[in-house]
Amino acid sequence: MNWVDTTGMSTASTPEAHDDSLQATAAEPKRLENYPMRLVAVSNLQSLSIYIIGAIVLWLLAPLVSVCYVLYCVILEIRLLRRSCVNCYYYGKTCCFGKGRLCSSLFKKGEPGRFTERQITWYDILPDFMVTIIPIVGGIILLIDEFSWIVILSILALLGLGFAGSAVVRGSFACKYCMQKDLGCPAQRLFEKKAS
Repeated sequence: MNWVDTTGMSTASTPEAHDDSLQATAAEPKRLENYPMRLVAVSNLQSLSIYIIGAIVLWLLAPLVSVCYVLYCVILEIRLLRRSCVNCYYYGKTCCFGKGRLCSSLFKKGEPGRFTERQITWYDILPDFMVTIIPIVGGIILLIDEFSWIVILSILALLGLGFAGSAVVRGSFACKYCMQKDLGCPAQRLFEKKAS
């Protein structure tokens, strides 16, 4: 695992030169050149769980709706790779979601400056929120028709994974150690506006 300080100088030249834990200090947070596979696995497990639970709930509503939902999720993933990952610092590297390596095997490298200059709004990320909201709405429709504990538990799981889970993955793993964050990240700017 290669640690990089916020000045961009690698601190992983010798085993003694870095702390292999994921602890970062408030004064000088460490950044990762490549994320460890355990974090990639946790991040992807969270996303895949949302997709699978969402597809199951929507299958109970109507199989065609579930198929459309899965296609929607695939389209969003491809859109992310083509619009963001090609321009990201982690292109060809292991980001917290593993998409930098995947992207480099599918698409040509873009321009890193385009990533940092891009401005996004809440409207731009609404499609991402819909991945969780659509199956929740489908679950509510199922509950109106017939009460089911499985559907209620699925809705609660979607709420937990989609909102609290995303906040934990991004806040504790992804963004905290991200090199792109130091170079400029439109999502970080959007969320900082919300916080202020």
